[in-house]
This record gives sequence, C-alpha cells and structure tokens, in this order.
Amino acid sequence: MEIIDKRVVDNISTDVVVVGGGAAGVAAANTIANQNLKVVLIEKYGFCGGGAVAGLSGTICGLYEASDKLQNKPKQAVFGFTDEFAKMLEKKGGLTEPIAYGKTFTRVHDPLVWKETADIFLQNKNITTIYHAVVIKTLVEGNDKIEGVQVWSKQGTFNIRSKITIDASGDADVIAMAGLPNFIGDKGKVQNPTMIFKISGVDIETFKQTYGLNSIMPQEVTDLITKMSKENKYKLPRAKIWLFSTTKPNELLCNCTRIIGEDGRELNSLYYKDFTEAETQGRKQIREYAKFFKENLKGCEKSFVTDTGTQVGIRQTRQVDGVYKLKNNDVINGKKFKDGIARSPWPIELHSGNKPKVEWLLDDVYEVPLNCFIPKNGEGIIAAGRCLSAEHEAVASARVTAQCFSYGHAVGHAASISIKENMLLRDIKGENVRRILNKEGARLD
Repeated sequence: MEIIDKRVVDNISTDVVVVGGGAAGVAAANTIANQNLKVVLIEKYGFCGGGAVAGLSGTICGLYEASDKLQNKPKQAVFGFTDEFAKMLEKKGGLTEPIAYGKTFTRVHDPLVWKETADIFLQNKNITTIYHAVVIKTLVEGNDKIEGVQVWSKQGTFNIRSKITIDASGDADVIAMAGLPNFIGDKGKVQNPTMIFKISGVDIETFKQTYGLNSIMPQEVTDLITKMSKENKYKLPRAKIWLFSTTKPNELLCNCTRIIGEDGRELNSLYYKDFTEAETQGRKQIREYAKFFKENLKGCEKSFVTDTGTQVGIRQTRQVDGVYKLKNNDVINGKKFKDGIARSPWPIELHSGNKPKVEWLLDDVYEVPLNCFIPKNGEGIIAAGRCLSAEHEAVASARVTAQCFSYGHAVGHAASISIKENMLLRDIKGENVRRILNKEGARLD
C-alpha cells in the first residue's frame, strides 16, 4: 500500500515563518514585518487568538501588579506591544475596565473583537497569513539547522523555506518535529485543561451585590459547591471558581471546570485520546455548572449557556528545553535579569489537584530572559509563547496572555536581528533586544 498525495507541492520563500497565531505569534509577525522583513504566519483555525480566543480564556492576565492593598487602583506593570494591542481592543469596545482577581486585576476581552484586532495588526504588506493550515514536517539541513516547515492546507502541501522559524504553536510542535530538546510538564504531568464558557441572562447587579466585585468567588460559593457535590446533587469537581463580567450586558465568563480523566489523571492534550476525552468531559461539566448557577446563585435564576471555547483551554503541554530554564524560585522571588525581555507580576496559578493553587508575588515583578526561548541545540529556530523553557510552577505564571504578547514582541526583534546582522539566534544578547523593546515603550527598566 502506498501513502500518496498526488497534488503538486508548492514552494514559498520568506524571511520568517511563524507557526501559531496566538498572542505571541501575532506580536512576533507584526514586529518582524515592521522591520521590513517578509513573514508567513500559519494558523490552524480561521482566526488568530490561540488560547485567549479558541480556548475562550477571555482575559488579558498579567498586566497589573498584585498587592494586599488593592484599593481599586490597578498598577500596570506590562507595556509595549501588550499595551498597544489592549488599547486597540479598548478603542473597538472589546475590553472591560480592570476587574478584581484575587489580589490583582485582569481585563476581559470580547473574542470577536480580538479576532478583528489581530486581523488589523496582520494587515501589513510584509505579512502573508495562511489560515486553516497545519505544520506536518520541518525542513532540516544537516542535523539541526531548521530551514522552514512543510504545511498542509485544503489547497495542498507547501514547503515554506525561511531564514528563521518561530514556534508559537503553544505546544512546541515544530521543536518536537525537528527532534530538538523539549520536555513535558513535571516529569510528564501537566496542569489540567478547562472548558471555559459564557452564560447570559444574568442580573449582574444582583450577582455583584451578593458575591462582591472580585471575580474569584467568595468562600460561601466554594462551600456550597463542596456541600452539594458531596450530596451528589451535582457533579462539580472544582469548588474554587472564577466568574467574570464581560463587555456585554447580563453575561458572565465562567472559568470553573476541572477536566480530569476517568482514571483521575490530569489530561494531556498532546495525546489524541486525552484531548478527545477533555472535550467531551468539558461539555458535560459545563451543563452541570450552568445548572448549579441557575438553581443556586443569586442573579443567575434566568441564566443560560451561550458560548464555549472552540476547544478546551490548554494550560501546559510540551515546552522547549532552552538555554535557560525559568525557575520556580525566579517567579517567587521576583528575579530580574540583565537580559530580561519581558516582565510579569502574575502569580503562580497552578491548576492541579482538587483546587487551583495561587501563590502571589506582591508589589513586584519578575523577568524572563531571551534564552528561555532558544533551544539548547538547533539553529534557525526560536520558541515564543507558553511553550517557553520554564519549570512546572514557573510556567503556571509565565504562560498568560500579557506575557505571551511580550514574548512575541521580543522574539520578533531577535529574529530580525539574526537575519539583518547574519547572527545565530543564540549569539544575540538579550540586553540588546531589551534596549530595542524599551525604545518601543516596553518600560522594562
């Protein structure tokens, strides 16, 4: 039996190919194009947004410092491309004001406006966006020089040859295909996925008056979920839940499911059986939580489900094994690096076990160095986004949206320097990228 595809394989040449159109991929493509280099962006869906849109995470987390003294005065810590994208969302009516989340704040976006905003940032003569396409192979010269990717689409197969490849897939897919160093979670154990959804028909004023303005629900809700689960009235595997008001009236964004396998494992979406089980389990849990809200929470008496993620929300899968690995203690201690190219005030938010673990970094930020995105070996390729090189708990902080924008911005400049100055990516000094980012408003200093 032959395995064949008789369609002609087309060839495309470009300076950079970016695999994945999430926050990091969009930021990287826009940054490179502004350096007058050619970019091809590959995205498996018909829109950009990654976990923020397809996974319906729905928030731009990681913008503001955390503090024990919030007093409803968010202190912004992340700027640059992140801020630019957020301001465009806000201008188009697709972003809420800061909403309290524990000891910090976040902002809820409208996924449709997110898609449209990404389209605007990709409307550059130097960018070719290919939607509904997936990478199936890497193009490798010798042992470890990556020279692009092979892509499948409805039209057929393309060989996209590039000087630099950016793996912004979220899952380090290209790095794994090339056989470059990578790892999965904590000795294979990952954080559990979540199916996020929206409900409408909510009396928001009554809801807020009853449960407060913080999106992390108060102890009385946690206790009620625990009690009713024990009494087998509902199947609610996660008791600590987060409910956010959105840009639309009478609507809540619900981050509350805890998807685990029938065998009790944290499911890993790299494996097709786990991914499929996560999707079906997620839909079942949505109905249980929505029923619980409708029957028990004030203001939700007339609520109904209006939307779910296009896919289950993924927090952690495969990561690049980088020149530097961000350590758990780097996050906890607010470590700064001279070659830091992004900063984060976001807590360690670990979704594993019966309830999420949140470990706050108060009145401070930590930084992420460029070497977290460069594989230990292999040339012509760099990662961007949540597949950065980081320890298990560190990535539970470093994976969020505001930071992914920052990573893409920085990696885009690193790729541009590599091409224009004919340098290996691993020879580029993070300090020089940091300097450029500051000139573009990142305020890293």
